[in-house]
Amino acid sequence: MAARIKKGDTVLVISGSSKGTQGEVLEVRPSEDRAVVRGVAIAKRHQRATRMGEEGGIIAREAPVHLSNLKLVDPASKKPTRVGFRVLENGKKVRVAKATGEVIES
Repeated sequence: MAARIKKGDTVLVISGSSKGTQGEVLEVRPSEDRAVVRGVAIAKRHQRATRMGEEGGIIAREAPVHLSNLKLVDPASKKPTRVGFRVLENGKKVRVAKATGEVIES
């Protein structure tokens, strides 16, 4: 299935504890239907020190967010939008912003 949200996209959180927050997608996990977004869903993890000199302690990291809680921010209008798909004349499938009809460059 084609990806509506990809790495590097700017998204808006529409539900959950981080509602209203925008951030850049750092990683998409299609098998889990989740994405890791910079600055969203910060969780504290306890990390053990390793032998190589890495320090242990409590580390704040981004937790994955379900894709249904994210909405793509249209690069042209800077507003959140749904994503559709269109096949161009050359046979290439592209993402399209439903609000404006503009092709989303990725």
